[in-house]
Amino acid sequence: MLTVAALYHFARLADPAALQAPLLDLCQAGGVKGSLLLAPEGVNGTIAGPAAGVASVIAHLRALPGLADLVWKESFAETMPFGRMKVKLKREIVTLGVPGVDPTAAVGRYVAPVDWNALISAPDVAVIDTRNDYEVALGSFEGAVDPGTKTFRDFPAWWAENGARFANKRIAMFCTGGIRCEKSTNYLLSQGVAEVFHLQGGILKYLEEVPEDQSLWQGECYVFDGRVSVGHGLIPGENTSCGACRRPVTPEGRAHPDYEEGVCCPACVGDYSAADRARFRERQRQMVLAAARGTSHLGAS
Repeated sequence: MLTVAALYHFARLADPAALQAPLLDLCQAGGVKGSLLLAPEGVNGTIAGPAAGVASVIAHLRALPGLADLVWKESFAETMPFGRMKVKLKREIVTLGVPGVDPTAAVGRYVAPVDWNALISAPDVAVIDTRNDYEVALGSFEGAVDPGTKTFRDFPAWWAENGARFANKRIAMFCTGGIRCEKSTNYLLSQGVAEVFHLQGGILKYLEEVPEDQSLWQGECYVFDGRVSVGHGLIPGENTSCGACRRPVTPEGRAHPDYEEGVCCPACVGDYSAADRARFRERQRQMVLAAARGTSHLGAS
């Protein structure tokens, strides 16, 4: 059984580039794979590997200046959900693209999973899903507003067009693990919204702690690793990932005439050239051959 750790922490990192190589070396030495983003505003990512390896990476991060309070959400996987380990340098650890947004200065009020149902059931509360459209399509909270955004950086424009409809409402926001809400709640506070709340630990913490028979969550939660989605108790779901566009594909999608494993899904069937398709088919063939040999093909990651 492998440990999967989803983590983020906002902190002012003076020299992210200096942290990159030692962190990558530590991950590789411990058999840890996944993706970590480093930026002047902090760290974000998901990693998986043996429990000891993951623990060493967490300890290393928490020993860095500004990251002592880093927390993570832990789950488990039978097989490695990542093909390789990547440590990348970015301008933002989650891209909103609005200058001056600073979660270290102010964020919305955290609401524990046990208290979330009562908040979002209140008649004066508007519940907003801050995730992208393909994530929302797999599941969301009952009654939540879907902004229909393609990327997180589309959210400010959506709010500019729609914010007036939430006048005199308290705003409750949620996302997968909490990171997008750190920025989006700071942004709404800067826009003059008086009361902003967000789900502490995100959907993943809610699905971990709230019993299914008491849950207001409907569907599955998209995750950014090989599991694709999880349900209550963080049990891996039934969705897979399209080999071309990487969007999630439901069981119904896999039964669609436009689905070809590793090549296309109903959402992207018209998006690529014949040459692209040929390349995807060869990659899929190599992946099948690698699996038959009991190895992994890097093109799968």
